[in-house]
Amino acid sequence: MLSDHIIITGGRALARSFAKINLTLDVLNKREDGYHNVEMIMQTVSLFDLVLVDKTHSGISVTTNLRFLPSNEKNLAYAAAREFFNATGMNGGCKIMIHKNIPVAAGLAGGSGNAAAVLAALNMLYNAGLSEQQLCELGLKLGADVPYCILGGTYLAEGIGEKLSPLPPMPNCSILLVKPPINISTAAIYEKIDSEDITVRPDTDAMGRALVSGDPSAVAAQLSNVMSTVTESMHPIVRGIKEKMIKNGAIGAEMSGSGPTVFGIFPDYATAKRSHDSFVYQFKDVFITAPAY
Repeated sequence: MLSDHIIITGGRALARSFAKINLTLDVLNKREDGYHNVEMIMQTVSLFDLVLVDKTHSGISVTTNLRFLPSNEKNLAYAAAREFFNATGMNGGCKIMIHKNIPVAAGLAGGSGNAAAVLAALNMLYNAGLSEQQLCELGLKLGADVPYCILGGTYLAEGIGEKLSPLPPMPNCSILLVKPPINISTAAIYEKIDSEDITVRPDTDAMGRALVSGDPSAVAAQLSNVMSTVTESMHPIVRGIKEKMIKNGAIGAEMSGSGPTVFGIFPDYATAKRSHDSFVYQFKDVFITAPAY
């Protein structure tokens, strides 16, 4: 759980807010409320943002190392703090400082992870005593990925992403992340999926069996994301990154979320490093990571 990665010192909490990837992602149907039912297997990876939360007498403030990020309620970390104080009735406030390492709008749940970190940190700083389930319920008000980010690890997510079932951990391997400098509209991807006749879908059960086997090659063979075809048709660079990773020795490569980040599973660090070095001349956001939690 995320709280295992938070250090408390006096009135300050120091949290690691981890990225996630989608080993599988299937969009089942559109709901009457406008959301989509999904079925996906999510995995935490070791790339993280650093989130500092200080207790204050009143008010909420957010600062980051990225000037273009909002510092008001449009920032999920700010919204999380406000939700915590409203739900618990605690008297006080907080100062939040976030050092972003996870690329923004990348399909890696960076913002959701920040919100999860703030909820867990405030729960500890204020001795609020909220259970894991209660934190997840608060998180769901902020976004469908926030409950998963509170738990972390390897999970099957259903519904809009809030129904979470634990799975065996992903076997150890090296995971390369590459985010091209393009912007993806998740809403536009969903809209196009609604009109697409999708014939190839993830085999979620097969991915579950691959995780049980503990074989990275079995996991890599089952990587699948129904959004990738749509995103790749709009942005061919995504397909190009996947193909280059495979050429570089990845045993599997896929897009995370609605993109544009592509991840590749490599059998060892040395192979991942060679692939990493071939991408850094072209892209700014290139990271070697590993399964976390």
